[in-house]
Amino acid sequence: MITVTDKKICSGCRACLQSCPKHCISMVVDDEGFAYPKVDESKCVNCGLCERKCPFLNPYEEQISPEIYACYNKCESIRMNSSSGGIFSLLAKKILAEKGVVFGARFDDEWQVVLDYTESIEGLIPFMGSKYVQSRTGDAFAQCESFLKKGRKVLFSGVPCQIAGLKHFLRKDYDNLWTCEVICHGSPSPKVWNCFLDTIARNKKDICEINFRDKKDGWKNYNFSIKKIEKIKEFVDHRRHPYMKAFLSDLISRPSCYNCKAKMGKSHSDIALGDFWNVSNLNLGMDDDKGTSMMVVYTQHGKDLVDWDEIQSCLVQTDVAFSMCRGLKSEIKMNEKRKIFFKKMNESPKDIVNLMSEFTKEPMWERLKDKVRPIKNKLFCKAKK
Repeated sequence: MITVTDKKICSGCRACLQSCPKHCISMVVDDEGFAYPKVDESKCVNCGLCERKCPFLNPYEEQISPEIYACYNKCESIRMNSSSGGIFSLLAKKILAEKGVVFGARFDDEWQVVLDYTESIEGLIPFMGSKYVQSRTGDAFAQCESFLKKGRKVLFSGVPCQIAGLKHFLRKDYDNLWTCEVICHGSPSPKVWNCFLDTIARNKKDICEINFRDKKDGWKNYNFSIKKIEKIKEFVDHRRHPYMKAFLSDLISRPSCYNCKAKMGKSHSDIALGDFWNVSNLNLGMDDDKGTSMMVVYTQHGKDLVDWDEIQSCLVQTDVAFSMCRGLKSEIKMNEKRKIFFKKMNESPKDIVNLMSEFTKEPMWERLKDKVRPIKNKLFCKAKK
């Protein structure tokens, strides 16, 4: 019987719930907004399946010696509509062209994030772009297994703990399954996100578009943008946006994110994708400020999925890439103000924006650096031209 005594060792992936033969596990949301499994002991038969399928109780070994590439999609329109280099779209379209199924994260009607699947090119559009909220897995693992057993090709995309959860749920390898993990900074609280949304829209149906990573001012100087019905689209630099600052300062992520047991190749995904920040430091000619991806290829199965003719790519030394990408590392330092932030948020949820601003206030020298950075980047881009 699965019992969560330490929240640091539960990612909320729902592998236990989807595996339970007696359907006696439910997910209960705590005061931080994160869901954890709870067993109805009157129905439980102590089969132990839930514990055996938990990716954090039974972490995989690291996958060693991956190939790591700086890369981007040669199709500029797709690249500009993606958070980084537009590689995921290429992988997904290849699977869909063979009548396969693609799983990814999308917004629901309340602008929360859920894992879903599509069987069409049009259905990929909601999956594009970063979504900095923990997504609800729902029944995605069971749905994926059903497609695999029917012989359908499946590309399953998610954060590392979701990929690890899927692998533990399936407990066998499928030649028709490809997994792609998002290089993850952490999974922020859906409750914090919902409180924030309540402050910017009385009715969430008034919102028609949210983009965490709008490239209007370039890839590096991306904006948080939101469009409401009959309103002008609003853009805020991510360094000044209260929600983005709370996320990037490690204030609002799930407890398990601060010592993740699915990173460093432990998810056993085929490929990992994320932003290759500071790629310009490597002098590879791979940074035009339109977005460059870091692609970590863990398996030959994953490498075979990549249409190399459709991407611009350059191989990077593994140790160099790991030193430059914080998201690949398993440990992220928890913000020391995290506990008191959630306490105050629960006391005054309507004051969430002021709280996020207060708890992420930067020292004066950091604020000056932020003002100088856009000018420096513009001068750099002008010099390159």
